[in-house]
Amino acid sequence: MSKEELIVDLLISEIHPFIDHPFEVRDDDAMKETVQSVKDYGIIMPVIVRQTDYGCYEMISGHRRMRACELAGIDTIPAIVRDVDRDTAIIMMVDSNLQRENILPSERAKAYKMKLDAIKRQGQRNDLTSTQSVQKLIYFIRHREIHNITYH
Repeated sequence: MSKEELIVDLLISEIHPFIDHPFEVRDDDAMKETVQSVKDYGIIMPVIVRQTDYGCYEMISGHRRMRACELAGIDTIPAIVRDVDRDTAIIMMVDSNLQRENILPSERAKAYKMKLDAIKRQGQRNDLTSTQSVQKLIYFIRHREIHNITYH
C-alpha cells in the first residue's frame, strides 16, 4: 500500500461488481464459513475498489468478502480506493483471484483471456497519427502472432 492510500469504510450499496467479473461468487459452504468469520472477526483484509465516473465504486478485489458482509447484514466494508485505469484493474482483479483453489476451468480461461487482452491494450501505441502507420502496426502484430515470433 502506498503512502497516499487510505483504508476507508464504504457503503456496500455504493460498490458495484467488476464488469465481466469471470469468477462466480457462490453461496456455498465456503461462503457460510466466510460469513461466520466476518461475524466473528470482521473484515481483516480490506477490499480494493476504484472510483467510477458516476461517484460509485467498482470492486477490483474482494467480491466474496463483500458478499459475506451482505449475508451477515453488514452495510459497510473497509476498502482501499485505487486510482487505476480499467486495464490495470483487470490485471489486479485476475491476479488477486487466480490463486484460489476452487476456480472452474471456464472461469480461469476467461480470466486469463481478460488479462491477456488488458496487457495487449496497455502495450498499444497511442502516438501514431497516420492511418497507414496504424495499419502497418496491426499487420506487424498479426504477423508476429501468426508466426509465433517473440522479440526480446
